[in-house]
Order: sequence, then C-alpha cells, then structure tokens
Amino acid sequence: MQGVIKSYDPGTSEGVVMRDTDRSEYDLSPHALTGSVFRMLRQGQRVVFDLDGDGRATRVRLGSEVDMGTPGFAPRPDDRPR
Repeated sequence: MQGVIKSYDPGTSEGVVMRDTDRSEYDLSPHALTGSVFRMLRQGQRVVFDLDGDGRATRVRLGSEVDMGTPGFAPRPDDRPR
C-alpha cells in the first residue's frame, strides 16, 4: 500500500500512516521500521507499507514517485522492463 505519514513520535516510535486510495488511517506497528532505511519518519513523508495481522502498518519503506504511480511521473525509458 502507499500512503503518507500523518504523525510520528521518534521517542515512542508511535505514529499513523494514511493510505492514499481512501485516506484510511493505520497505526504503525511497534516494529514498522525494522529492517528499513528509516531511522525516523516525518509528517507528510510518502511511504509504501504493508499491514500486519492486527491491521497495523508494518514494513514501512521508500517508494519513488514512479513506483507509487503518481500522476505526471512516468517511468524513464531506462527504467522500463526489457
């Protein structure tokens, strides 16, 4: 799923991510950043994430504008599969 960080507290690692498609909000799981390039998150940051069995956002990771299908960001010719 794709979304935007609505809030994040680096002291407690608690936060909320809002899904792009329907603006549903999901709490971050306690281990949402484990194995991620992120040390912390900022409000408004675009991310890709999964949901765990409890419906919390997990596996938070970077996503480029192309990966997220953002209008106006078409794949570059060298990024297309061959």
